[in-house]
Amino acid sequence: MNPDLNQLHPYPFEKLAQLKAGIEPPAELAHIALSIGEPKHEPPQFVLETLSQSLSRVSNYPATKGLPELREAIARWATQRFQLSENELDPETQVLPVNGTREALFAFAQATVDRTAKNPLVVSPNPFYQIYEGAALLAGANTAFLNCTAENGFIPNFSEVDPSVWQDCQLLYLCSPGNPTGAVLTLEHWRVLLELADRYDFVIASDECYSELYFDEAAPPIGLLQACRALGRDDFSRCVVFHSLSKRSNLPGLRSGFVAGDAAVLADFLRYRTYHGCAMPVPSQLASIAAWGDEVHVRANRTLYRQKFDAVLKILDGCLEVEKPEAGFYLWPRTPLDSESFARELFAQQNITVLPGNYLARPTDAGNPGDHYVRMALVASLEECIEAAKRIKLFMEQF
Repeated sequence: MNPDLNQLHPYPFEKLAQLKAGIEPPAELAHIALSIGEPKHEPPQFVLETLSQSLSRVSNYPATKGLPELREAIARWATQRFQLSENELDPETQVLPVNGTREALFAFAQATVDRTAKNPLVVSPNPFYQIYEGAALLAGANTAFLNCTAENGFIPNFSEVDPSVWQDCQLLYLCSPGNPTGAVLTLEHWRVLLELADRYDFVIASDECYSELYFDEAAPPIGLLQACRALGRDDFSRCVVFHSLSKRSNLPGLRSGFVAGDAAVLADFLRYRTYHGCAMPVPSQLASIAAWGDEVHVRANRTLYRQKFDAVLKILDGCLEVEKPEAGFYLWPRTPLDSESFARELFAQQNITVLPGNYLARPTDAGNPGDHYVRMALVASLEECIEAAKRIKLFMEQF
């Protein structure tokens, strides 16, 4: 077996199951899961109808590169959403459909990392989406983590990172809006990172799967391609973005997303994917075309999340140290107990499951930035989220 498999950490939800083992919460309280970031809102009916009507196309082998119509639909959406110039994003060379961002984020490291280098390094925020670390380790790379804390606004000061880290860095994973903090990188953050990428020759992989979940309709989060455009980098050199329909359109089971950016990088990634055998089924591609072409259901989706955040934060105000994130669907409250104790006792007393923050991060010389935090995903119904907030407020009275 591949010896690098032995480096993988247990997945957070595996550790969570062990933490809850043997606990019997109050039977009279219905369980409320705030732990898994799985969208629960209704998927758009017109997308389901398109999927159903195209099932006969399962008789066709899909192309790894995807249907031209899908790549064109993605390019149109990205051009409008991120204020690109017309024809700036070439659907022929700068867009690839993928089976959700998780699959693509993992595969990207396998295609990008040069394991023959002296110290191949993949850099990641901390806390982080666990796929970044697993992808790096199985690509034969080492990992470096940049702590995201309340003190730095949950975004590292990239210009203060030791130059030796950037010297060895081959791939930088970022998530904006962030998981779990909801922090959003600004144009100035992107400017610094692009200068570093040019100076030290590494690729930026921007995970933007939460980009369409924001609160101010007049101020959507800036993306990496948009930053490139604003800074005059119309070739998107060293830049690749990852987007998904899972959160945007409540279609996590469709497993549909895309990568876009540097044409040279994507050419090699396509070559890798041709052997990887990960082409998206044609019915899924046709359904995806319908989803990327509509914004009405996306605005309605944001409204639902806005209602839940407003209601929950009003109840938790004054009893739990938590702030409204810039975007996304997570709360990242600081806890009076260590992360595991808080999650375990909340489950035992109130039958609510949250994810300990230290499961999403790694210890560094400055400590584990997930300690004394938990992640709460407001994906349940408004009624369930309100009930959860009331129980959490009751739970917090003992402190």
